[in-house]
Amino acid sequence: MMRMKQICMLIAIGSVTGAALFPQKPLFEEPKHAGPKAEAVEYLYPEQVTLPAGKASAVALHFRVAPGLHINSHKPKEEFLIPTTFSVPAGEGVQLESAKYPDGVEYALAVDPGTKLNVYTGEFTIDARLVPEAGDHLVEARLRYQACDENACMPPKTIKVAIDVVGR
Repeated sequence: MMRMKQICMLIAIGSVTGAALFPQKPLFEEPKHAGPKAEAVEYLYPEQVTLPAGKASAVALHFRVAPGLHINSHKPKEEFLIPTTFSVPAGEGVQLESAKYPDGVEYALAVDPGTKLNVYTGEFTIDARLVPEAGDHLVEARLRYQACDENACMPPKTIKVAIDVVGR
């Protein structure tokens, strides 16, 4: 038994020192990224708004879809397509009274030019009506969307939309 442990130790030591002397290149290398992966949709602004407490007020929320991608509008043409939606979770000190979404643009994929989709590309704005309680509230609102390119759609995603809402 002792002899077996010694053999195992020698193999382990030999493996470590051998690897140090003769480093091997992995069969598959991880891709090297310049930085964190960018989101398909980016929240641009506003970061902070001051609104009258207890009253519904308009806030224009600006977003940008990454180049080469599109997302379904709030009212896609087919029921199975996932609409873009904006929401404010309960308990944030701010209530979403309503959200007015822009009209989408008609878009046809090269593989099926006869089928028109209703999508957002580039920059778009959602006009929200927010009702804040008095005080300073860091709201983590949400934008849910499904991004696609010419060949495929990614799984639906929800991003945080951070807004500092001051109710006065």
